[in-house]
Amino acid sequence: MLSALSPLDGRYESKINELKNFFSEEALIKYRVIVEIKYFLKLCDTLPQLNNVSSSDKEGIKAIMSEFSTEDAEVIKETEKTTNHDVKAVEYFIKDRFRELGLQENVEFIHFGLTSQDVNNTAFPLMIKGALEEVIMPALGAVAEKLHDLSEEWKGVPILARTHGQPASPTTMGKEILVFIERLDEQIHQMEEINIKAKFGGATGNLNAHKVSFPDIDWRAFANEFVEEDLSLSRSQYTTQIAHYDQLAALFDALSRINTILIDLARDFWTYISMDYFKQKVVEGEVGSSAMPHKVNPIDFENAEGNFGVSNAVFRHLSGKLPISRLQRDLTDSTVLRNVGVPFGHTLIAYKSLLKGLNKVVINQSKMKEDLEANWAVVSEAIQNILRREGYEKPYEALKALTRGNNQITKESIANFISELKVENNIKEEMLAITPQNYVGYY
Repeated sequence: MLSALSPLDGRYESKINELKNFFSEEALIKYRVIVEIKYFLKLCDTLPQLNNVSSSDKEGIKAIMSEFSTEDAEVIKETEKTTNHDVKAVEYFIKDRFRELGLQENVEFIHFGLTSQDVNNTAFPLMIKGALEEVIMPALGAVAEKLHDLSEEWKGVPILARTHGQPASPTTMGKEILVFIERLDEQIHQMEEINIKAKFGGATGNLNAHKVSFPDIDWRAFANEFVEEDLSLSRSQYTTQIAHYDQLAALFDALSRINTILIDLARDFWTYISMDYFKQKVVEGEVGSSAMPHKVNPIDFENAEGNFGVSNAVFRHLSGKLPISRLQRDLTDSTVLRNVGVPFGHTLIAYKSLLKGLNKVVINQSKMKEDLEANWAVVSEAIQNILRREGYEKPYEALKALTRGNNQITKESIANFISELKVENNIKEEMLAITPQNYVGYY
């Protein structure tokens, strides 16, 4: 769509299509209908005034949500032009469908005792939960699975480490990938522990209208059962007119931390590509540069990093804004929450770009070996600590004098240094066996 204001609905539309089922305007309307219908059906099991609703009637009522269409959403949007209230338009739509089913005497129990936020603050959590379970977590899982494969494939591949950008004790590429796997696993576990909660309690959270209308019914138990059993969410017990959003804020912060870890990963892979530790598979037809035909740019990692950045900016605004509301409610949460699909969209694009990049990298072991061979000074740490073990006097200083500022440290100069040490021959042999390629610790 060349006229789209957002790249999510333009350039990147094909990459985030599956999220439209959860975060589009049509999806929001549909989820509101689902909440209203399920609530009415719950009332049918509770109120004697609804005993006349038969099993076949209930099937017809369920079809209002199960067969909900784009045309239905358009009808509701047209009604909204008159009501200037989105949830009221949904209520009127359902009432019209009830009349078509011959249930006109029951229409006033649609939206009974509710405020619009009872619908919104259950619809949005349902949308977010669905998007997480069906789209976001599978996409993140694909990235994690690829990282597991790469960590196993590169388990024994030694590389020269870089701390502060300088040559440091060698490691393996497989272990470096495991660092990210462990970080992701921990954050995913923490995120999965977050209860996605819903607000369902009437105009100011106290179920006032319910209690005054039917004082003998335990409406708190009703609300808990409805939210937990019918909607598979968790109900906040004490709220104002709106949800306090603390759990959603925690979820957005958790996703932001996961994205930050993957930004770190994308930058490392970008750097390894720039160091020639990774080559990239050439994709037929792709152009790396408009001016330099030889280039294969790391655009997938760059694209991922950029989209993670946009996503995190919005996630952090949502988590910082939503839990704050003046007294029993102001409207700022409503306009902000309508953007909830934006960070999920950019996150999904980033996951897909990152996975594409990971699938294109090919390890360049010859360059890694070359760098290791050019940096024999890194074994000085190993020699120093063996000398410490043997009680050698000032081993650190001895190695420092040999290596610091000396650009000519080679296998031979290390061997010469060892040969002049006043230690037993078997200790010298132990130190001579150490190379930049095998001094990698546990991997």
